[in-house]
Amino acid sequence: MLQPNDLPLVCLPVDLSDEAAAKLLEFLQELTAALERHYGAQLSRYYHAPDIAPRHVDVDPADPPF
Repeated sequence: MLQPNDLPLVCLPVDLSDEAAAKLLEFLQELTAALERHYGAQLSRYYHAPDIAPRHVDVDPADPPF
């Protein structure tokens, strides 16, 4: 049975026009940039803290990032 926290965090709209999709993406990029500016010092401390293990990301060399 689904619990409240099992639900998706966001519901993506369907059938957006090309312009609406572009504007949505631009908004999300601006939101991300604002969050990074606001929490930048905390993020820097977190990712550069000496007491935590380095983050490992599995990268498949055959799968370029873009």
